[in-house]
Amino acid sequence: MVSKLYNEWRVPLLPSLGIFACMWAAQQYKIPMSIYNYRYAPAGSVAFQKFASSQSFIGVNYGTLADNLSPAASTASLLTSTSIGKLRLYEPQQDLVAALAGSNISILLGVPNSDVPSLAASPAAAASWAAANIPTMVSVSAISVGNELLNSGDPTLGPQLLPAMQNLLAALPAGSTTKISTVHSMAVLAASDPPSSGAFHMDLAGSLDPVLDFLRQNGSPFMINPYPYFAYASDTRDETLAFCLFQPNPGRVDAGSGLNYMNMFDAQLDAVRAALDGKGYAGVDIVIAETGWPYRGDADEAGATPDNARAYNGNLVAHLRSQVGTPRTPGRSVDTYLFALYDEDLKPGPVSERSFGLYQADLTANYDIGLAKGSASPSTSGQIGVTATPAQAAPQAGRGATPAGYCVPTSTVPGNTQQVQQQSSSCYVPGTAASPKGDAGVLLLVLFGALLGLAMVAESR
Repeated sequence: MVSKLYNEWRVPLLPSLGIFACMWAAQQYKIPMSIYNYRYAPAGSVAFQKFASSQSFIGVNYGTLADNLSPAASTASLLTSTSIGKLRLYEPQQDLVAALAGSNISILLGVPNSDVPSLAASPAAAASWAAANIPTMVSVSAISVGNELLNSGDPTLGPQLLPAMQNLLAALPAGSTTKISTVHSMAVLAASDPPSSGAFHMDLAGSLDPVLDFLRQNGSPFMINPYPYFAYASDTRDETLAFCLFQPNPGRVDAGSGLNYMNMFDAQLDAVRAALDGKGYAGVDIVIAETGWPYRGDADEAGATPDNARAYNGNLVAHLRSQVGTPRTPGRSVDTYLFALYDEDLKPGPVSERSFGLYQADLTANYDIGLAKGSASPSTSGQIGVTATPAQAAPQAGRGATPAGYCVPTSTVPGNTQQVQQQSSSCYVPGTAASPKGDAGVLLLVLFGALLGLAMVAESR
């Protein structure tokens, strides 16, 4: 009887036990289940179909500082051929929005910084802006009033931010589900050392605190632009690069919480989460409005290579798809907008500023990160190849060298159209430490492989 049961159940049971072991490891030790779901899921499986279709938590930025952008219809066709579910516009783009009509792509619509004073001064001006620019043929998930306004270098804009947001909220059509928010740079943080000690700059409190109250009262997200690339640019050690690219590394332990961080994205995100929690805004969600990696740069821009850009963006997409979350907020995937859809050839500054595009103007991909519908990420194991770079040359002006860690960049971030004077912030320099939990998780994955091997041997007999 036992022999009969074994013969009937040996093949389906052993892989099931292995998958269960992987699921348990993912839950306990933050191992992305993408290792199973995307790399090995058959093309016709439910898991594959789920993640090959449009995904509401993966978006992309559409910058317009260029003279060679593809026509709106072509851009819309490109977007709908991918699993991208959200598009961020820095200002209204009527032709592109019209071309996206009938698609499942939602819009994060931007109000230019230059429009904020008029919206703040006049409810009528806000109503006019809303009537002229908020589309009705596509879903508008949120409107960002300004971009990195509190660190724009114009001190007159800060006090006008909340009135502009309030007036625009009042101008929304009755029953609208569109959220009103604003996008910040990481320079709003005074500290991230370690992530559990994340805190906002005290001198921004006069403008920022009322905005945080507004977000909580209206169920709107806090939007932020983290760039691990700039943390690596401040310290070009190989271990820092691996940490920034989601590649194998010893991990960095947060001395305050005891949590072990395996990548810079999670560390920066949790520093923002800690800053919000510390001020009593635990219920305010976070949206990553920009993040990316340049595929080329000047001679002194370490790490700006196609391989590294592909590794960061590809492993980030896999990380988001796994829905493993961060050490502080496990099991949650944060809405994230990649920067950017195209290069912007008219942007000033170093070469890297014009080299964040996922696609060229002729719609060909600069590198593949598995966004096309019907394809999974090219790698979901966190090991997309890395290009080693020589020691960093003299840092650029405004990008002073700082120690590695959970750094808050002090540079102009790519999505901003202004040269900004950002406030300096501290960085945490952790000691590297191996993770016993990670070792246990690896052992469980080895067990999974052994069980699959036994199943195949049993089947062959």
